[in-house]
Amino acid sequence: MSAEEKTPSDVARRLARRSHARAADGATSGGWRRETFTLPRGEARDKAREWFAQFPKAAYMTEIESWRELSDDRIEFTMRRLPSAD
Repeated sequence: MSAEEKTPSDVARRLARRSHARAADGATSGGWRRETFTLPRGEARDKAREWFAQFPKAAYMTEIESWRELSDDRIEFTMRRLPSAD
């Protein structure tokens, strides 16, 4: 690190660049990966099961983070998981 990169604002800028680079790779806050779906009720169940099969809860901490029923019998929900199972 050079002398001009030692101020707090320089450190903050460098950390922000790293954070933006990670976000561009698909990572989100706290390292979680999230995806939101809006599907008919039956398809929503199938999609959630698919996620739990592909990303087991024990390894990826997969969960349905939030969900709501829409007026046309569709479900909007957000699935959350860790990016890898190290």
